[in-house]
Amino acid sequence: MHLVPGVLVRHDPPRGVAPVPVVFDSPHSGRVYPDDFGAVLPVSALRGAEDAFVEELFSAAPEHGAVLLAALFPRSYIDGNRAPDDIDPRLIEGEWPAPLKPGPKSDLGIGLIRRAVVPGLFVYDRRLTVAEVERRIARYWRRYHAALKGALDRAHRAHGAVWHIDCHSMKSVANGMTPDAAGTRRRDIVLGDRDGTSCEPGFTRLVKETLERFGFDVAVNDPYKGAEIVRRYGDPATGRHSLQVEIRRDLFMNEAVHVRNEGFARVQAAMGDLAAAVCDYARARSRALG
Repeated sequence: MHLVPGVLVRHDPPRGVAPVPVVFDSPHSGRVYPDDFGAVLPVSALRGAEDAFVEELFSAAPEHGAVLLAALFPRSYIDGNRAPDDIDPRLIEGEWPAPLKPGPKSDLGIGLIRRAVVPGLFVYDRRLTVAEVERRIARYWRRYHAALKGALDRAHRAHGAVWHIDCHSMKSVANGMTPDAAGTRRRDIVLGDRDGTSCEPGFTRLVKETLERFGFDVAVNDPYKGAEIVRRYGDPATGRHSLQVEIRRDLFMNEAVHVRNEGFARVQAAMGDLAAAVCDYARARSRALG
């Protein structure tokens, strides 16, 4: 295990397990709240933005030869799955030193710096200074991405290709800050490959069919197509395959009080079996390449 306190933890395959070119990462499951957050909401409210327990669902991945990376900082503080310039200028006090490019996520209040946890529940009663946002980017966002890129690059160098799953959870019912209509009941799992541009079709198909065999109802690119991480690291033409996985929260946790529910063990076992299938797939594909 490699730990950067408060920032991230990386789990490599244990001794005796041959590494395969597979990386799992969980950028939103962090719950170490920095002292300089300055939010007006209590942690109990901020936890609604967490992908709680997602890193635990995929904890078996290293046993099959994969790397598992997890953020320790909360996404409500700074979001590792956003571009570093996807900032709502209304949140910033002072002049940002470069052009900002707020996108649809910032418009919804969930850009790099989160404006609200759910509609009407605002994180701050103030603007953030340029200096404090720059510190968050340098200490947390850049270090997480350096670790993720490093893991992906090492696997790619060693095997000529890499397969990456970006692990998330989603609310069971959409609200006014989500891409689908408020009140929509979600499918069990949503895979996002940015309309086939972030990974080879066979990888998406493998994950979808594997999850369906486990009894899950799986959608692809609806309503989540994949965000900054798979956009940044997925390049199938060069052997870099990134797929986002969103698991509906009520399958494994009580969303109201943020505790595991009776379904947790089943989902965790299924994600362990998925990790085994992905590692087998990557092992066979990398042998074919080399």
